[in-house]
Amino acid sequence: MTTFETSCTSAEIASQPDTWSRAAGSVASHTGALPRRGERVAVVGCGTSWFMAHAYARLRESGGHGETDAFAASEFPTGRTYDRIVALTRSGTTTEVLDLLARVRGAVATTALTADPATPVMTLADHVVVLDFADEESVVQTRFATTALVLLRAHLEAEGALPAGVRPVAGAVEDARRALGAPLGPDLCGAEQITFLGTGWSYGLALEAGLKMREAAGAWTEAYPAMEYRHGPISITGPRRVAWLFGPAPHGLADDVARVGGLFRGASTDAPGGLDPLADLIVAQRLAVRLAESRGYDPDRPRNLTRSVVLGPPSA
Repeated sequence: MTTFETSCTSAEIASQPDTWSRAAGSVASHTGALPRRGERVAVVGCGTSWFMAHAYARLRESGGHGETDAFAASEFPTGRTYDRIVALTRSGTTTEVLDLLARVRGAVATTALTADPATPVMTLADHVVVLDFADEESVVQTRFATTALVLLRAHLEAEGALPAGVRPVAGAVEDARRALGAPLGPDLCGAEQITFLGTGWSYGLALEAGLKMREAAGAWTEAYPAMEYRHGPISITGPRRVAWLFGPAPHGLADDVARVGGLFRGASTDAPGGLDPLADLIVAQRLAVRLAESRGYDPDRPRNLTRSVVLGPPSA
């Protein structure tokens, strides 16, 4: 097995309780840039940022703040009307995000959340929230994405409405500290396949957990809404395969996983000692690094990936 010194990814994962706290504490200074209650909002991103957009959209709409949709930036329906577009882009250079902001400029209010204040997004968006303290050296996104979601979640909380069952951000931060010490047992480290599941906003987290495992470790993972699991995906579950749930468990799901020989993992807030789903994502991030290193991969430099996707002009 190839060994690495402590990776940047591991250090960035471990810093999340602190970056979450800092983001939550900065909400008041960003209120004018963030969506107002009642606005019809689209949230866009690419890769990890798209999955965070999905989670925020479900949190915002289910909390009664207004209709909210999430799109991959390349798939944004430009003929649809919104009061505001929120773009998540760690690098501030992702081609699809910049192209979209340029197309809608002057027609709809735009807000970008980024980690780098010296990038083109600063002039293309009407409002920019810079989370440079959560920027990352690693290619694989961890703390920027979750910190951006915490800021948006804290803003919903400050406006007086989180969806039922969602903990205040302070509780999520405490759970994040616990997640850093959660055991990664042999059932997880030795699993040949993991299916991540979620409900509502935590489905976006399930998508992100699957992406982290594929990016860092080249692992076989899939992600589905929890109630869809029995509509086909359960067919691949069996010994040495895990169904990992973020959020509350649908009735009978754990029994169904056990019946086919799989391992059910649910660490959500509906169980004694359970973790906030966003904090549980930290456990999945840690597992991705552990598996990457066990397979001889450098978690900071995953295969076939770069920090930002910058596309050249279309060929003639």
